[in-house]
Amino acid sequence: MRLVVVGAARGWHATRLAAEASRRGHGVTVVEWSLLGAAIDPAGRPAVERFLPAAIDAADVLAVRSMPAGRLEEVILRMDLLGRIAARGTPVITAPGALETAIDKYLSLARLAAAGIPVPRTIVAQDPDAIRAAWESLGRDAVVKPLFGSCGRGIERVATAASLERLAAAAEGGTATYLQAFVPHDGWDVRVLLGGPRAFAMRRRARGDWRTNLALGATAEPIDPPAAWLDLARRAASLLGVEVAGVDLLPGPDGMVVLEVNAVPGWQGLEGATGADVTGAVIERLALVAAGGI
Repeated sequence: MRLVVVGAARGWHATRLAAEASRRGHGVTVVEWSLLGAAIDPAGRPAVERFLPAAIDAADVLAVRSMPAGRLEEVILRMDLLGRIAARGTPVITAPGALETAIDKYLSLARLAAAGIPVPRTIVAQDPDAIRAAWESLGRDAVVKPLFGSCGRGIERVATAASLERLAAAAEGGTATYLQAFVPHDGWDVRVLLGGPRAFAMRRRARGDWRTNLALGATAEPIDPPAAWLDLARRAASLLGVEVAGVDLLPGPDGMVVLEVNAVPGWQGLEGATGADVTGAVIERLALVAAGGI
């Protein structure tokens, strides 16, 4: 397999993927997002489109690791290039269309809810008065998240009138605001990582915070989830078309709900908590896809 990993060359995941792929005899190149490009030569009939750097044109499969912030035109260009690479026949994991959907918390949650997947009550608003009304309808206790974001960054619990007014004031002039009803829980959630038929899971316990993100100090422990939880995670990932997915499940008063499906999931904490070779499983999945498997 000739693998191209698009992401931070010095990042933990790109480094691990490259090392494990090489150990297994695969060719691997890590390409920084800033180096991704394309060239069109109109002299040919039809015109020739080449992708840069050259390793991309030779790749059997392309794995997306991370999606850095950038200006709108940069983000659109990255997604356009991934789409063109996939259109010419090179498998991209995760596929560009699924990646776009999963990155957008509202769009992905709306599609899950429409298919009957249990999710928290959610409202998106842009006007300060609409945000105030949303907060009231959610029981005056809501979690506000960036539409695009990960690792718990930018997440805030709005449970007082004062915190609501700060949120509403920040939205003056029109700011997309994503609010979810706060789901009472026992201080833990479950991350299920799916790589094809393989599944790995850990329980994340909050420590000194209501949020369970490892990046915010939560602890992790291995868990053998019930089949129903795994089935819920697989259904959610399949509905969004995410090939390698991190599905966050939260046990609420009325049962397990899906918080989100991460299309570029991290697994450093999962490997540390469980001792499982998640990286190896991802490489096996990529090799199968590269060989034309499903």
